[in-house]
Amino acid sequence: MEVFSNTLFADASAEYSDADYVIFGVPFDGTSSYRPGSRAAPREIRAISYNFETYLPAVGVDLMDVAIHDLGDLEVYAVPEPVLESVRETVAMIAGDGKVPVMIGGEHTITPAAVEAVGADCFVVLDAHLDLRDEYGGTPWNHACATRRVMDLGVEEIVIIGARSGTRQEFELAQDLHLFTADDVRRVGIESVLKEVRGIVGDRSVYLSIDADAIDCCLTPGLGTPEPFGLSPWDLRSVVRTLAAQATGFDYVEVCPIDDGQTAAVAAKLIREFIAWNHSGQRDF
Repeated sequence: MEVFSNTLFADASAEYSDADYVIFGVPFDGTSSYRPGSRAAPREIRAISYNFETYLPAVGVDLMDVAIHDLGDLEVYAVPEPVLESVRETVAMIAGDGKVPVMIGGEHTITPAAVEAVGADCFVVLDAHLDLRDEYGGTPWNHACATRRVMDLGVEEIVIIGARSGTRQEFELAQDLHLFTADDVRRVGIESVLKEVRGIVGDRSVYLSIDADAIDCCLTPGLGTPEPFGLSPWDLRSVVRTLAAQATGFDYVEVCPIDDGQTAAVAAKLIREFIAWNHSGQRDF
């Protein structure tokens, strides 16, 4: 029998009814304020996911043995509100069916709807930007407001790792949260930061969100809002390996695939790492 290629994420061959993990894309970048293009990220991340072996030796998991389904991409609109409602309904369906949602953006605006639908106790976000504005561009539903909207949900703990950009007011507001800047990570190391983060979240459920610009733009330049002096892909991998086991939802957003594929490659690899480490229940630290 002939084998045909498709546009699904690699190894996402299970039927929805049998799956433990459900991937879906949200190709929305309607509020991008610097460089648009993250709408193309789900396609590019899926394409490069076929570059990687199925076996992840650090955790001893072969993704061929993990039940993963890819729903494809949501149909999105020009304004954020109906997109957020579609995300909320989709994640609620996935979580309600006892599966772990894995969302590929698109821009960060979509994350609060997923956090609300999952109902996790804690929100951990890796991001160059604080995203704590109450509104931006004339709307509270903007990528610059993502973490502020999560605050509105009453999540018990919010942890921001890698931030290095924001207004004075945002940094003042962040003092009420758990902020580990990129400078903090460079000074003490990601292992020390993660030990503190684990003490904060304890055994509670976590929604883990990765904004691609948490990584230094000199390393992964395919970004909508690039910032230098950031984290490394190694730092992000350590966070995923440490927190995936207790995560009830995950997203990777803000890849703008204008480079030679390195930013999408990191995203695809970390999505695979998340699934493997969540499936195993193991922690790196």
